[in-house]
Amino acid sequence: MLKGEEEDNAAHRKVRARVEHVIGRMKNYKILRDCQQRGDKLHHTVQAVAHLHNLALAA
Repeated sequence: MLKGEEEDNAAHRKVRARVEHVIGRMKNYKILRDCQQRGDKLHHTVQAVAHLHNLALAA
């Protein structure tokens, strides 16, 4: 593996870990766990939960 590839893989792992942690935290919200996964409702619910999560972090 080339040095550039190793650096790219390291950066990719860091981003993926961050995304996985955020998804895990979002699953703690009951509204997201109970939401049915179809239509636009899930998209709006995820946005709302992400916003609430960011507000909680800022407090």
